[in-house]
Amino acid sequence: METVIRDCREGRPGAWESLVDSFAKRIFSMAYRFSGNREEAEDMTQEIFIKLWRSLPHYDSGKDFAAWFTALARNHLIDEYRKKKLEKSLRNEFDERVMAQPAFYGPEEEFARLEARERLVNELAGLSSDMRTVVIMRDIEGHSYEEISETLQLPIGTVKSRVNRGRLRLAELVRRKKGGRE
Repeated sequence: METVIRDCREGRPGAWESLVDSFAKRIFSMAYRFSGNREEAEDMTQEIFIKLWRSLPHYDSGKDFAAWFTALARNHLIDEYRKKKLEKSLRNEFDERVMAQPAFYGPEEEFARLEARERLVNELAGLSSDMRTVVIMRDIEGHSYEEISETLQLPIGTVKSRVNRGRLRLAELVRRKKGGRE
């Protein structure tokens, strides 16, 4: 295995494929047990191998590679679980806050407000989970960039970038819908 790893680090043809072939079933199995969904497990398996590719230069050849890689994969799966759990919690909290707001509107205003809320929720669903989470935390819940950075364990620049890209994408989705109706 050490030869394959060295060959991967040196960019030799066929080395990466050999490494992937050696671990693909094991990693997919872990991801499938984690997600319970074949497509999600395939996506997570790819993400784990991308993470391996990026982390391979940092691998200490004195350590057991299989154990190191398994820990890397397990940590990725745990991070994904936490991210999804947080996202679900934020989504539920958002729904509860919106529904708990007192209605001081007449029937027409209330209908328009509910329709706008439904449109917003539908448009938010069009964002990637990364962008949706930070946009909800920043623009709907009012968290600071620092709070979001700390909660999601992301660099503050990444948080600001995702919020900005999320807002732009949301505006684009809303414009596209309005353009289709007129």
